[in-house]
Amino acid sequence: MPVSKTVKLSKISTRAPKDLNKVTIKEEVLPKMYAEIDELQNLLYAENKHSLLIIIQGMDASGKDGLVRDVFSHVNPNGVVVHSFKVPTEQELSHDFLWRIHNKVPPKGMIHVFNRSQYEDVLVTRVHDIVSDELARKRMKAINDFEQLLTEHNNTTVLKFYLHISPEEQMERLQERLTMPSKMWKYNQADLIEAQSWDRYMGYYEEVFTQCNAVPWHIIPSDQNWYKCYLVADKILKTLKSFNMKYPGLKK
Repeated sequence: MPVSKTVKLSKISTRAPKDLNKVTIKEEVLPKMYAEIDELQNLLYAENKHSLLIIIQGMDASGKDGLVRDVFSHVNPNGVVVHSFKVPTEQELSHDFLWRIHNKVPPKGMIHVFNRSQYEDVLVTRVHDIVSDELARKRMKAINDFEQLLTEHNNTTVLKFYLHISPEEQMERLQERLTMPSKMWKYNQADLIEAQSWDRYMGYYEEVFTQCNAVPWHIIPSDQNWYKCYLVADKILKTLKSFNMKYPGLKK
């Protein structure tokens, strides 16, 4: 769901409607969507007039990596670049907080995916009392200006997704990292510590949704991975179609 007004995350479901058929979505609908996204990405690259920036935010274990893998594994890797923003390096900290972000935005013809983003600097920094509320709100204004710059001066469309999971689902997934060999490499004790600040994170996310919504946020129920991928792929597909792109003719 797109965010347009003050939002309370605890009031929004993290699961798919019961009348949706999981098997149909996974086996019939999603493969067609992925094929269309692949075709349109090729057209985006060839036409070289638009660019698409996809921002993915969410709590630990909300499925950010899996979403990127599932939606973009069918796309030509020449046209998609994924950037994962972790703890800033010493060099990055010596610049303004948007310096490392601006360097990674997509040029025309490209799709860039941000796994975490500039929003970490007004979320985790507040939870850990690194920046004040006053500074965070100044940063949110700078983020709005930054996103406006991209959309108005470089023909870049920005899609912002928040992967909305329940605290119960998050804890189950974090526990899986302790017991499943294929997921143990993801285990980080700090994730369990961060989970204890759930309420603070939700409060700061809710403020971000209302203060940084000139480019709208899309809250994606994410307790079920198939539904999460369906919603995100659908929005990406509709966005690419809206560009009304055409293959360029022969160069003269």
